[in-house]
Amino acid sequence: MFKRLCLIALCGAALATTLSACVVAPAAGRPGYVHDRDRDGVPNRYDRDRDNDGVPNRYDGRPDNPYHR
Repeated sequence: MFKRLCLIALCGAALATTLSACVVAPAAGRPGYVHDRDRDGVPNRYDRDRDNDGVPNRYDGRPDNPYHR
């Protein structure tokens, strides 16, 4: 019984360590919500091409609209 409890505790600690690196910081306005318009895994706040049309935001006339460049 003691060995089983030690094994469970060890696995729980390893799982907690692994999952702690997977947390994404939420956007400031809504808790738990990260805005990612083009669904590429990078929040719009840090995305250099928010609409994923191949044109960087700084050169894109409408960086939130994938149909206009």
